[in-house]
Amino acid sequence: MSMEFTISLPDWAIEENRKLPSHIPTIEERMRHVIRFSRLNFENGTGGPFAAGVFERDTGKVVVIGVNRVVPSKCSSAHAEVTTLSVAEQILGTHDLGSAHLPDYQFVVNWRPCVMCYGATIWSGIKSLVIAGSGPELEDITGFDEGPIHPEWDKELNKRGIEVINNVLKDEAIAVYKAFAASGALVYNAGGGGRSKLIDERS
Repeated sequence: MSMEFTISLPDWAIEENRKLPSHIPTIEERMRHVIRFSRLNFENGTGGPFAAGVFERDTGKVVVIGVNRVVPSKCSSAHAEVTTLSVAEQILGTHDLGSAHLPDYQFVVNWRPCVMCYGATIWSGIKSLVIAGSGPELEDITGFDEGPIHPEWDKELNKRGIEVINNVLKDEAIAVYKAFAASGALVYNAGGGGRSKLIDERS
């Protein structure tokens, strides 16, 4: 009986990280790379259509871009945000990305974090959150359950010293969700529930 678990990035994502430039100066380009990883993840059958990246906020230095690993890892908490933050912390050798001796880190995600990843974002110590969008489109298109998000989620982040930059390349992110829904890939909600509205409309 195993008493440990390991979550790692798929081989293609490791290789794609190696190909990234050392610095990505703009938030739009950071998001574009993250969205590309989100598409590659479901197209390669290595997880859901979600990705996230950790960057030095001011310089754009890349720490890592990670992806969702729930199904391959048999781990319900292996969302893109949790996986990426965990890998970044291992790379940087710290449990606190907000430590005083470190630069300010920015977290770039291809939609607003779910209720679990929202907490992980707070506890990580990052100083900036960039998201592609925050509306109902993700749940409506894919059928994923994002959980009971706090009604003033952005203000709560601001109160904790985390800036929020919303609606960055929103249409590009939504295009990936539509492609995922059209593919008929597994929507891995708890209890096996969840279907995209796009699939329902064709049923």
